[in-house]
Amino acid sequence: MSGPLIIQDLLHTCERSYETARQVLGAIRDHLASEVSVEGKLDAAVMEREQHATHGFAWFATCVTALGEMLAWAKRLEADGRLGELEQLILQGAFSEYLHQIFGGVPMSQGEYVRLADFGIEVRERQALQTPYTTLLREHGFTAACKARIAELIKDGNFGEVGLEDETLDMVRDQFRRFVDEQVQPHAHGWHEKDELIPMEIIDQMAEMGVFGLTVPEEFGGSGLGKMAMCVVTEELSRGYIGVGSLGTRSEIAAELIRLGGTDAQKQHYLPRIASGEILPTAVFTEPNTGSDLGSVRTRAVLEGDAWVVTGNKTWITHAARTDLMTLMARTDPDQPGYKGLSMFLAPKPRGTDADPFPAEGMSGGEIEVLGYRGMKEYELSFDGFTMPKDALLGGVEGQGFKQLMETFESARIQTAARAVGVAQCALEEGLKYAQERIQFGKPLFAFPRVHGKLAWMVVETMIARQITYMSAREKDNDIRCDIEAGMAKLLAARVAWSNADNALQIHGGNGYALEYPISRILCDARILNIFEGAAEIQAQVVARGLLGGRGSVQAKKSAA
Repeated sequence: MSGPLIIQDLLHTCERSYETARQVLGAIRDHLASEVSVEGKLDAAVMEREQHATHGFAWFATCVTALGEMLAWAKRLEADGRLGELEQLILQGAFSEYLHQIFGGVPMSQGEYVRLADFGIEVRERQALQTPYTTLLREHGFTAACKARIAELIKDGNFGEVGLEDETLDMVRDQFRRFVDEQVQPHAHGWHEKDELIPMEIIDQMAEMGVFGLTVPEEFGGSGLGKMAMCVVTEELSRGYIGVGSLGTRSEIAAELIRLGGTDAQKQHYLPRIASGEILPTAVFTEPNTGSDLGSVRTRAVLEGDAWVVTGNKTWITHAARTDLMTLMARTDPDQPGYKGLSMFLAPKPRGTDADPFPAEGMSGGEIEVLGYRGMKEYELSFDGFTMPKDALLGGVEGQGFKQLMETFESARIQTAARAVGVAQCALEEGLKYAQERIQFGKPLFAFPRVHGKLAWMVVETMIARQITYMSAREKDNDIRCDIEAGMAKLLAARVAWSNADNALQIHGGNGYALEYPISRILCDARILNIFEGAAEIQAQVVARGLLGGRGSVQAKKSAA
């Protein structure tokens, strides 16, 4: 335990180290670009052959961007006089560990690491890229003393200033924290164990609190708030239970589809009802043999007189039974290959019941039993002569479905990253609570270094995930293209949620494996985050291709420069 607890001139040291990390990322990009390009252009076949390095570049870029956001977070707190001891130690720990990963190997998943040598960066160049600042942080930044002090400072449930810098957002966060503590957390595990739908009473309360109209413009009955507010609300709700946090996702996607691509009549009809919670929507995109390959969607919609007739199958449709509206992707032009023949529909349906989940004529479905994420249930759907009104076509124009959906991907991934941060925070809190209460060998588990060390890292990395998620939300609120940043946030936050849940279960020991303990649910819930809204591999591909192709916002380009 050598070295100072808080490194002197910490912000300066981190700033210089961040500059070095950006240089490393630039070297990676230069090496990789030459490998995956043919005649100066990215080659898809070569990128696939070099998939490990290509996706690894996305992970390196995500780590470097995350460090930049942690530094920006600390500077904002310092300017506001709120950069306390805990926040400094979190910053120091973040830089220490991520710099170790950048120079030693970034984990992409269990058993998958990407290292500088994978890009052809040899030992001499790696050594040249290291500086006294990076060495100081790596060797003295996240020591046993640092971990022990973080653990001491979080004992009362203070996990550090999140840095919202907005009194309204602070009030929103406090409001939803109270709601979760009182109405969600005491019941969440019971809903999971019984595999029950989240009670309508909870949904009604969420509607009254404005969850479903959070980002809907005021002229359509919503609150007109931005994605930052959406992140704060989603994080708090997901801290209680991912199913509750995810209830707003479907409304968010549907409202954004209609706001951006709907006709005036569609906006006037649907947006106020979605915002009030009168209409609960569900997203109906995925098919049994397509997964992430939406260009291969086969479900057909044919206009017959004044109605569209739908035939086909969908799968992994969340909350499909107890909803009133489907945003449905179907192929309207079978002669147009891939994405071009796809259209998006606003398909009304009667709300199902336990006895009759799918009462609509021409539509049937069956539940998919799942490990976690149970509060809304997952379904397979079959359409055989299901009809929609002629004006159900989103925007009134065929062939725009995939483009319309793509316009919502940024928001959906930011929202999913916020859900992951909430789950990560939930796992941290459960792990801390158990470590403090469980007595072994005459003292709390929390007293043992490998236990409180795990919790200290959870605190650090949850803050990292939170700050990169907030960054992507701010860029979206500022109308800056942020598909890369949203992808990075989702990529990292999902990994952190799983890591936190796994470590918290380890702290529980054998009890963590018992169904009666909430951490068993949290582990199952965390696992889905790396899959839905774009699996980690798809996300890494999107980030890497965007950065290599020069796309993305100023922040992402700056990190890869």
